[in-house]
Amino acid sequence: QVQLVESGGGLVQPGGSLRLSCAASGFSLDYYGIGWFRQAPGKEREGVSCISSKYGSTYYADSVKGRFTISRDNAKNTVYLQMNSLKPEDTAVYYCARALTSYCNSIPREYHYWGQGTQVTISS
Repeated sequence: QVQLVESGGGLVQPGGSLRLSCAASGFSLDYYGIGWFRQAPGKEREGVSCISSKYGSTYYADSVKGRFTISRDNAKNTVYLQMNSLKPEDTAVYYCARALTSYCNSIPREYHYWGQGTQVTISS
């Protein structure tokens, strides 16, 4: 059974950091891309970052480039999102998802399995 479980969210002040984890089970990261998405109240779900399985190529939304870093540990079957220099506009529920193939992109409909999400709140 495919499962994705996010953790690491919380409340931090602007300028702070968080590291989100996405623990995968029921499949191997060797074969699927993984994406991180976020959804703020009243807004559409947007792709934040993703990492492909084949070459480890990555994607970042313009809004997070230079601040967020995605990585994966295939031995632990876990993908991480290191978030630095956090801003209030980063506040959202963050989801990880498994892509349909070994590649990845920022399009939610091209992801088949989703985690339950973890809340990230940036506020002073």
